[in-house]
Amino acid sequence: MKINKNFLFLMLGQSLANLGDVFYVVCIISVLFKLTGSATVAAFVPFTITSAMFISSIITPLVISKWRLKSVLLGSQIGKTVLLVGLGAFLLLFLQDKNYYFIFFIIAGIAFLDGCANPILHTLIPYYVEDNQLIKANSIAESITQMIQIGAWLFGGLLLIVISSIQLIGVVALLFMLSCVFLTFIQHVDYVEKEKQKLWEQLTGGWKSIGATPILKKIIQMDILETIAGTVWIAAIVYVFVEQALQVGEQWWGLINGSFFIGLLIGSLYCIKFPRHVEQYKYLFIFVGVLISSILTILFGTTSYPVIALILSFGIGLFSQLKNIPQRTVIQRSVPPEKLVTVYTSMGTVATGVFGISSLVIGILADFLGVRAVFIFSGLLLVVVSIIVYRNKKLFV
Repeated sequence: MKINKNFLFLMLGQSLANLGDVFYVVCIISVLFKLTGSATVAAFVPFTITSAMFISSIITPLVISKWRLKSVLLGSQIGKTVLLVGLGAFLLLFLQDKNYYFIFFIIAGIAFLDGCANPILHTLIPYYVEDNQLIKANSIAESITQMIQIGAWLFGGLLLIVISSIQLIGVVALLFMLSCVFLTFIQHVDYVEKEKQKLWEQLTGGWKSIGATPILKKIIQMDILETIAGTVWIAAIVYVFVEQALQVGEQWWGLINGSFFIGLLIGSLYCIKFPRHVEQYKYLFIFVGVLISSILTILFGTTSYPVIALILSFGIGLFSQLKNIPQRTVIQRSVPPEKLVTVYTSMGTVATGVFGISSLVIGILADFLGVRAVFIFSGLLLVVVSIIVYRNKKLFV
């Protein structure tokens, strides 16, 4: 793939921002837990982030109708940097055990700006690379994301042993500033439509595009089921599975999570190495990927052997990614580029809303039915997804 400077700067800017996001979340969870001793307070961090991103995904169409995509992306990153500096100042000067809840307002603001940026990233890629390079470009973007996920959580925890929380916030602020610098180098794209739309049309544009595009209607159905199925992989559920089903130490919790992300990374690297093969057999990769993921998830829920669970976790990550990358390419080609960002924001609204609700439901089911049952339930939902793909083979081909 010929290196495109816009794609390069976009990846550099977003990667630094993603790295900083993980570091600051690790830092905040650590600070809150040490201050309050409450796991519930610490767990409220991801809930706050998800809720803020849900609200952001609803409002984003209004923002992008008035400003260029690059301006929104860069502006959101500058805003995140300002809020993070404010967070550092609050931790250093004002934090007490009676006012820690102010932290949640700041992280909600950062997550809100993140919710604006994420759909824009996926929308800009088709503008910056040739159509026949989309598979490889999406694979590279996913590979970078997974490498950051694998390394940042581990490295972030280690950094807190060496430096203080305030110093780690300073590191994140530096990463955010560098991200802003790289994002200034990407080119503007001709996105904003000339005709002015009414407020309701701006808010519903993405839904209209999905409703008018048969393949997107099927993918949104798949996304709902996959999002529900995917909530079993949140840290709390995996932790309970390791403790109750596998009956091993906490180190296996980290190993199983790491194995899953390594599987995702290998799947991305495969798509980078063989993009033409993935392009030619998109339907098979999507169908086989979700079908095997469903089988492996059910097997994962029934095993009592840690090593087998580790292997199955790797396989689930691998086949999930072999499905996700060609599916993303299908989405990017399903509507004109100028409609992509509203499509992504609409799909993001569904994903964050469903995830927030289903994560609570899955937690309740795990308590009442047992943690094994929720993994088997997740696998069965993925079987339904594979049936949707199989019955709509012509759309995916």
